[in-house]
This record gives sequence, C-alpha cells and structure tokens, in this order.
Amino acid sequence: MYGYHGKALVVDLTSRIHRWDTIPEDALRSFIGGIGLGTYLLWKYCPAGADPLGPDNPLIFVSSPLVGSRLTTSSKFAVLTKSPLTGFIGDSLSSSFMATELKKTCGDALIVTGSSDTPTLMLIDRGEPQFLDASGLMGLGTGETEEAVKDLLGDRRMRVASIGPAGENLVRYASIANDGGRQAGRCGPGAVMGSKNMKAIALRGDDSPPTAQPEATRVFARDLSRRSLGPATEKYRELGTMANVSVFNRLAALPTRNFRESTFEGAERVSGEHLHQQHLEKNANCANCTIGCEKILVTNDSKVKARGRMEYESLFALGPLCGVDDPNLVIRAAAICDQLGMDTISAGVSVAWAMECFDRGIISAADTGGIDLVFGNGDALLAVLEQIGRREGIGDLLADGTKRASATVGQGSDAWAMHVKGLEMPGYEPRSLKTMALGLAVTPRGACHNRSSAYEADFSDRVDRFSVDEQRGRIAAESEDFSAVLDSLIWCKFLRKAFNDFYEESAHVYTMITGWEMSAQDLKVAGERINNLKKLFNVREGWHRSDDTLPPRALQEALPSGVAAGVGLAQEELDFMIGGYYCARGWNEDGLIPEEKLGELGLSGLLTRVASARITDQS
Repeated sequence: MYGYHGKALVVDLTSRIHRWDTIPEDALRSFIGGIGLGTYLLWKYCPAGADPLGPDNPLIFVSSPLVGSRLTTSSKFAVLTKSPLTGFIGDSLSSSFMATELKKTCGDALIVTGSSDTPTLMLIDRGEPQFLDASGLMGLGTGETEEAVKDLLGDRRMRVASIGPAGENLVRYASIANDGGRQAGRCGPGAVMGSKNMKAIALRGDDSPPTAQPEATRVFARDLSRRSLGPATEKYRELGTMANVSVFNRLAALPTRNFRESTFEGAERVSGEHLHQQHLEKNANCANCTIGCEKILVTNDSKVKARGRMEYESLFALGPLCGVDDPNLVIRAAAICDQLGMDTISAGVSVAWAMECFDRGIISAADTGGIDLVFGNGDALLAVLEQIGRREGIGDLLADGTKRASATVGQGSDAWAMHVKGLEMPGYEPRSLKTMALGLAVTPRGACHNRSSAYEADFSDRVDRFSVDEQRGRIAAESEDFSAVLDSLIWCKFLRKAFNDFYEESAHVYTMITGWEMSAQDLKVAGERINNLKKLFNVREGWHRSDDTLPPRALQEALPSGVAAGVGLAQEELDFMIGGYYCARGWNEDGLIPEEKLGELGLSGLLTRVASARITDQS
C-alpha cells in the first residue's frame, strides 16, 4: 500500500490493552485522511450518546496520505472527539513534526479509549504503547511538560503532545499542545485528554509507507514550493493573519466588546502593522512549510518578558473583544492561554461575556473576588484567564464556556453569550458579513471560520455583504466542501490560492502518492460526503433544526458604528439563507438527510458495514 498504512492503533487506557484495526480501502478512498477519515473513525468508535468527558468517548489522532511527502504545508494532523463544549463533532488541526511521527508510529490513526486510574504518560515506541507514571508532571504548563517528558525519556527528538492545567481541570475548551507549543485548540480535545487522566503522549517511530510515484511527487513539490512564495501568500509571509485587524476594522467586521460593536477605537495599537514593528521577535515556520506565517512576539514593557505566537483570532479575542488595546497585555494573555493549554477564542469570548455581565450588574465584585472585570482592563483579563485554567473563583464558571455559564447565571445573559452550538464565535462580525453569518450558523462543529470559508465571498464582488440573496446557501455549501478536502488531504488553507486548479492538482497529487486514481470530481464528492457524515454524527447525538442559528445579539441588534452603522440581520433573513443551504445540500426543510442522498454519496452501504463491524466487535 502506498501513502497509507491501512490500519490504526487502538489503545484502551482502562485495560492498557492495544490492538491494530484495519481501515478498509473504501473508507480511505471515501474519506481521504485528516478531518475526513477522522469523522469516519469517530462515527465508528464513539458510541451514540457517549458522555464527552466519559471513558467511552474516543480521542482520535489522524494522519493523512500527504504526511511524510515533504510537500509544503502537508505536515498536519487532525484530532477528533465528541466535543465537551457542544456535544457534537469536535475536530481540530495542528501543524508540526508530530504529524510525521504519528504516521511513523501509529499507522493512519491513533484511537485512545477508556481512562486511566492514575496520571499517565503514554509512550508509543514504534507502535508499542507503554504507560508511565505522570504524577510528577501534573500541574505543569504545556511547554514545561514537553521539556520534562523529553528529559525523562532521554530523547530530545521525541515528539510530545500534552495538556496543561486547563486540560487537567477539564476546562471545556482546553487544547492539546505539541511540538514547541503548537495547539490543537478548538472544541476542547484537551479536556477529553484530561478526562482520560492522560497528561502527555510521546511518539517515536520509523515506519513510513512508500510513495507510488516518488520522482513525480518531488517534481511537483518543487514547483508548489516555488508558487507558495508568490503573491498568493504574501500577506501571510509579511504580517500574517494579524493584518486582519486593520482590514476588518475598516470594513466594520471586527467584533468589539463582546460583539456590541464592529469597530474598535484602539485597533491601531493592536494592529498587525504595529505589532510587527514594535513586538516582532522572529518569523516561524510549521514543519515542512515554505510560507512562514507564524509571528513570535515579545513584550517590551518594564515587566518580565513574555513571548508567544500570535495570529488574528487570538489577537481579536484577547484584544478588541475584551476592549483591551495594550499590545503587551494581549501578548501576555495569549502566552497564558498557551501555557495553561486552552483555546484563545473560547477563552476570550468567555471573558468578554463575563465583562458584559459585570457591566450590567449581573456579576458583581463579590463574584469576581474583587477583580474589576470591566471592558479594557487587561490586568483583569490576565487574572481571570489564570483562574479559568485552574478552575478557581469566577474561572470555574467560565471554564464551562458561555453556553453553560449563561444558563447558570441566567437573568437574560444568554442574549449576549456569543456561541453557536456551544462553540464560541470567531472574529468575524456576522451582521456585516452575511454569507459568513450563514456559515457560522450551519457548520457542524459550531461557530467556525475554518470549516467554512464563506467569508471569502463577502470580501469579494460576488455578493453584497450587507444583504441576503438566494445564492448564499450554495456558496456556503461549496465553501464547506472545499474546506473539508483541504482538511482531509491535509493542505494548509494559506496555500489554497497558490494552486492553478485546486481540485485537479490535488487529485493528481493524491494519485501520485497513493497509486489510486482520483479525479477532481471524486475529490469534490468526497468533500460533500465528509460534511454529510459530520451532520449524521450530530443528528445521532441529538441535533435539531434550532441548533443551526446565531446568538440573539446577532439577530436583534443593529451595528452602531463604521461603514456598517445601522446594519443588522433578521431571523427571517437567516432562515431564508439556511433554507437555501439545506436545498443546496439536498436535505429536507428540517435539515435532515434523505435516504436517497446517503445512497448518492455512497454512505448507506459504508455505514451499514460499520454498524455490523461494531456489533461483531462488541460480541
């Protein structure tokens, strides 16, 4: 077999028994790898109704056929689980050398089930798991944990994935850090890892599957690397996604003070231009990446220096969303989140929700332990982030995310709890980006800018971003399918415009690596198939039509300032776009998938075989 191993390593932490399960060829062809293959494996290994923080919920690390090929940006892996934030599919991606080691060590996927009675470091050495005592690692931050594991095992080249205090304390948006601080951040995989009492995973392997056409792959790789350094990626190479702050502020699309506003008067101080000039320490590259979008920033105030990675989403969530315009405080906040091991978006949105509650008198100084939790108070932001990661004080409430926190506090606070399906909103204002509003409402994992690139239409001349029309549903569906293919092969999204014809070239690459014929149309159908299976998983876990929506604030309040002043989004407008999206997908008016659609995508027979295999395994 080329490009794949055709098997997954399954480890039960309860019994400490492992086995190798075959992944059928038709599943590999149908779901490719990464997010797609992970969705298939989650459907297969996660029992219906499993408690996200219970032992039955699997934690799945997935490779892809491109990993190990040395193609630029292809060293990525996916993490899938049932999300403790949403109760629906939770998927996250990370770029690092961990991806290469995962494929060398665990076949095409590592599936962790059960839970350990004691804190555990799981070492997988050439496919053989060992379970080591991790008691001495508990309480350490993610970076400290990685260094301690390498010292303990006496191998500095070991690849390590770990959780920080946030994961240990089951913060529902805890992340999994790896390879020097890179994060699989969204949907709470770190909380699932913490619920399994697994502090870290260390990998060492040497089993790489061959490539079907190695010389042709090398030739294509050289050409793609050349294109990756062209104008299509110039933005990412220079300022990175931090450039979005100035652009979004000008377009009235920069969520500010918990989405009350869409422009920020302090935007210049936390702009990519200012940070690049005053705080940039160096650029950094992910494994096997020629673009180098990552910006390592360092504080320049009189306090002990802090440094960390910065991109737009962290910058928006810990800056304008909380009304903070001091770049040193934003850098410190991002560094705290990374060391505690928690998603910066969910953390920032949760704190912004609490700031508004404080502003309205629903949360008092007595609730915060005296912290003056007002918008713009960066020191309060830092203090509360520390409390969230350790579930102390007001942090214990916010560690459960805005959906649960608002249900606990009540008093109408759900009206400004900015989440979809339980996943906190990213930095795209839905009222001034109508196509993106639809994408945020319907995406299976919740409010997400990465699984739906619908915002690209809003930033183009294809649509009027302030109004709605009948084509939005088709655009949103196509953008989701495109993202699913990217996330399954796995390519970096920042490379997408470097292709002359994305589907044709990607299909050609797939064939060169695996030896299996793949056409552009096959890939397009695979993207559609993957998104339909994501939806099936959610339906199985209790999804209803009412889950495809936006927060009340986005549907009831008009924007107050900037070029979008007076612009809003009515419930009827969103419903109109959602109806068009369901139609474009071939679903019924309730958002459910008809049997004939499942047959058209080849899902009926495949899932029947999965169900039969599950019954056989259980017997």
